[in-house]
Amino acid sequence: MIQYKGAIILGVLAGAAAGILLALEKGSITRDNLKREAKDIKDKLSKDFAEVKDDLSKTAQSGKETFKKEFKDVKSKASYKTEQAITFLEKQLAILKEKNKSFQTTS
Repeated sequence: MIQYKGAIILGVLAGAAAGILLALEKGSITRDNLKREAKDIKDKLSKDFAEVKDDLSKTAQSGKETFKKEFKDVKSKASYKTEQAITFLEKQLAILKEKNKSFQTTS
């Protein structure tokens, strides 16, 4: 989409340049035409840049929502893995506790 807008702007500029070079009018008329065309180009560029800004904003927002969802999934998976690690450590501690009892003597 952005590439097409660039091509359109380039075409407008080329057309304006060709119009100036081939103009058979007085200088004042040519200057007035140039001012009008420059204003038209400025307005078109402003509109196109506003559209690009909106597109980028929408894309960023979409990416933000996707990131939030994926982060939530990763956080959930990490939580399950953490729970598994804690359970494993608890079992290992229970084994160590039993082994440690064998070293204890009663006086």
